[in-house]
Amino acid sequence: MIAPINHQIIEKDGKPLFVLVPYDEYLILVEREEAITVPQAVVEKHILENMSLIRAWREHRGLSQQEVAQKMGISQSAYSQMEKAEANLRQTTVNKIARALGILPEQLDI
Repeated sequence: MIAPINHQIIEKDGKPLFVLVPYDEYLILVEREEAITVPQAVVEKHILENMSLIRAWREHRGLSQQEVAQKMGISQSAYSQMEKAEANLRQTTVNKIARALGILPEQLDI
């Protein structure tokens, strides 16, 4: 006997595009995801003190620029440029900074 399937796959050209699931199952899946949070202190530094999120997180974690730079394997002066509010960083760089700060990359994207 074949068990009933509770979802439907919608394909285009033989490739799956969407999966339809019952709403109750969808809610269970959504509730499993962990929320990405940012501490109030970091938000305040970022908004009220006009700090970059990277600097706000670093200060919140009690780290110096030198400590973060060492974790990333770069110089302190190179790191200080990344910490500027106007810095336009690649996602790979953001990932490395997040790893050095001990946070998720998504926490640097508010």
